[in-house]
Amino acid sequence: MSGLILIATPFIKFPQTEISNGLIHATIYLPDSRKGYYQGTRFDWSGNITSLKFGGHNYFGQWFTKYSPEIHDAIMGPVEEFTPLDYQETKTGGSFLKIGVGMLYKPDDKPYTFSRLYQVLNQGKWSVKKESDQVKFTHELNDKEYSYHYEKTVQLTKDKPELVLSHTLKNTGNRTIETSVYDHNFFVIDKHPIGPGIVIKLPFKLTGGGSGIGELADIQENQLVFLRVLGNGETVFCPALEGFSDNANDYDIRIENRITGAGVRITCDQPFLKLAFWACPTTACPEPYIKIKVDPGQEFSWKIKYEFYTLSK
Repeated sequence: MSGLILIATPFIKFPQTEISNGLIHATIYLPDSRKGYYQGTRFDWSGNITSLKFGGHNYFGQWFTKYSPEIHDAIMGPVEEFTPLDYQETKTGGSFLKIGVGMLYKPDDKPYTFSRLYQVLNQGKWSVKKESDQVKFTHELNDKEYSYHYEKTVQLTKDKPELVLSHTLKNTGNRTIETSVYDHNFFVIDKHPIGPGIVIKLPFKLTGGGSGIGELADIQENQLVFLRVLGNGETVFCPALEGFSDNANDYDIRIENRITGAGVRITCDQPFLKLAFWACPTTACPEPYIKIKVDPGQEFSWKIKYEFYTLSK
C-alpha cells in the first residue's frame, strides 16, 4: 500500500459469521466480552464487518497498524458510536452510559475522551441470531440509571447489491434517553491508498473546513477530493461540514474509488444532526450523526442503507 505497513492481527479464530445474498459476501465479527475481536469502550460492539466483497471489490478491512481488542478504534466496517449519557453530570466514582457497550465507571474529573478505555461496570447481555443473509444483534441492559433493549440487524437485500442496518432502541427504564449516534464508515476500498481518485459526494453544496483542507484535500462544490496521496501520520479532519437541511433526503453520501472502479451510496431515513469527515492514509470516513430521543416505554427506529456499485472505466 504505497509503502504503508499494516501489522496483521494475531492468528486467532475470533467469534464470527458470514452472510451472503449471492451478490455480496460479508464476514462479521460477533460481540464477546472474553474472546471478541473488539472489546473497547468507544464503539457499539455489533456490526464489526471485517470484509465485504461485491463485483470483484472489497470495501472493508484492517486500516490500523496496531491491534489489541481494547484499542478504541481497532474495529472495521460501518461501525457506530453513541454519545455518552450523563458523563459531565456524573461524579467521580459514578457510572455513565454508552449504548452498545454498557454502564462505564468514571474514574476522575477529566473530560470524556473516546480514546480512553473505561472500566465496564455493567456490560448487559448480548445475543445473536444468525441466518444466511443477515445477523440480528440484541443488547439488553438493566441498570439503576438506564435500561434499554437495543436491536441491530445487519441484512443483505435479496437480489440487490445492498446492505441495510436496521436499528430499534426501546427505553425500558425510567429516564429519557437523549443522545446522538454516528457511523464512522471505515472504508478500505480495495486497500487503495487515500489520495486523488477517492471522491466523497453529497447532494448539496458543502461548506466548512478543518485540518488538512487546502493542503491534503479540498472541498469543491458538493464534493470532497484529495489533492495528493496521504503520507504516514497525515490526516484530514473536518469536524462540522455544513450545507445540509433538516430533510432526510440530504443524508445521501457517495464514496467512489475512481482508480479501482468501486462505489457505495449511503442513505438513511433520518436527517443529519451533524456531518464530520476524517481520513488517514488507509481509510476515508464520512461520519454522519443523527439525533436520538426516547422517553420511558417508547422506542426509536432508524435504517441506514449501503448500495454498492461499480464505475464504468
